[in-house]
Amino acid sequence: METSADLFKELKSFSEPELQKEILKHGKIIKAKKGDILIREGQYLNFLPIVIKGLLRVYQENEDREILLYYVGPEQTCMMSLSAAYFDYYSTANGIAIKPSEILVLPAHLIAEWQLKYPSWNKFILKTFKSRYDELLSAFGNVAFKPIQIRVKDYFSEYFKNEGSKKIPVSHQTLANDLGTTRVVISRILKQFEKENLVKLHRGYIELLY
Repeated sequence: METSADLFKELKSFSEPELQKEILKHGKIIKAKKGDILIREGQYLNFLPIVIKGLLRVYQENEDREILLYYVGPEQTCMMSLSAAYFDYYSTANGIAIKPSEILVLPAHLIAEWQLKYPSWNKFILKTFKSRYDELLSAFGNVAFKPIQIRVKDYFSEYFKNEGSKKIPVSHQTLANDLGTTRVVISRILKQFEKENLVKLHRGYIELLY
């Protein structure tokens, strides 16, 4: 990020000039490589991360499995981190960069103070809670009511919508983790999709043919 103007071209939600000054004064920008873990379950959080560029995957671990909660993209923050930072508590999830990312890090103690001072910040916080709550409800509904084959297709469609590529760099295990199932189930479904000419399986990625 070269200038403050560049920063607020990316973070359009924060419109008040005084808020922008405070963000520049108190915030710092960090760069994460693909695979960098930025937040760990059980970590005490005294900061709030806001994605400028890139994408984070937020998940929980349960024994030998991972459960995807949601993704955090540009101009978004992690609800689990926000909740932990807001209430001075420990993180209940992990956050990992799944592509090179730039993150704005802000001190946690400013969250509530800025809510009282700046309408755009307050709107950002409330929007974060609402959108993540809606996503978690949707994810629960998918697990409870949608067949796994449909959920795999939805996963592919969402990736194509966000990235514009039909080559999805995901392993069978990662796909299983994201959808809350096992690698065996995913492998069986992908083999069937390949027979139906819906996908072509490559080493390290899945190619969509539809």
